[in-house]
Amino acid sequence: MQSTVAKEIQFDGVGLHSGTSACLVLSPAPSGHGIVFVRSDLTADVNARIPARWDAVVPSQLCTLIRNEDGVELSTIEHIMAALAGCGVTNVIVSVDGPEVPILDGSAAPFVDGILATGLVRQDGPARALKILKPVEVETESATARLEPSEAMEIEFHIDFADRAIGVQDKHLVMANGAFVRELSNCRTFCRQAEVDMMQANGLALGGVAGENAVVFDDDKVNGGPSGLRHADEPVRHKMLDALGDLYLAGAPILGRYVGQKSGHAVTNALLRKLFATPGAWAFVTVDAKTAKRLPGAGVSRADLAFCA
Repeated sequence: MQSTVAKEIQFDGVGLHSGTSACLVLSPAPSGHGIVFVRSDLTADVNARIPARWDAVVPSQLCTLIRNEDGVELSTIEHIMAALAGCGVTNVIVSVDGPEVPILDGSAAPFVDGILATGLVRQDGPARALKILKPVEVETESATARLEPSEAMEIEFHIDFADRAIGVQDKHLVMANGAFVRELSNCRTFCRQAEVDMMQANGLALGGVAGENAVVFDDDKVNGGPSGLRHADEPVRHKMLDALGDLYLAGAPILGRYVGQKSGHAVTNALLRKLFATPGAWAFVTVDAKTAKRLPGAGVSRADLAFCA
């Protein structure tokens, strides 16, 4: 079945790159509505609605940025999209009073907590999933990403950084039975100190605070706040979090295996574009009770967040 949030949920914070105040509100939406973002700060004579779709994504090096046909944009949507995917929300209106989603603590956990604390309403009408029928891959000079058939949703990720505190990290998870909430949802965005210096010199990352809403690495040094890293391999886990959010822009949860090698937002979006352009590589299928158990959001409860700590 489809689902939406039981009532409005509000999140207040700042934009990671703008540093300005930002408020996000999740509101119930009817069956068949899907996920739609709305810029609530714009006037009535402007089309403020932006669908959460792969083909609304526009190039951005630092986050996932979407734009509608009238040029209205919203950035840094990946963490809220991951939370919606991980909690199994299929229909919702996401209102934001500016051009950037609030970063909160740099992870998806605050969004997940708000959604699970409020609860979901099951709706009439069958849910659907995007089934991968044959492998599709994209490659750049430094990264690859692939989708291949699987009976469940799986994410496998590999990263390799020169900074000794990150180094080489690999992880694979089947995204069912609350795995996202327990294993990935509290993993924060991260960057290298040299990247922070460069971004701030160019007027970006103005809302980033090392150790509070971002983990900053400098060779063998880690600024992850008073408690340090939330997981020893928090960076690769955050990459998987981002991938789940970006993949949910397919318009449905994916029944398939995603394999990322040093990939990021742009590469994952390029993969979705290639997938939908490849005849015979995919099909939308109706989610029955058996299939639902193999997707993110099945059997998730707020108690699963306790395993994040």
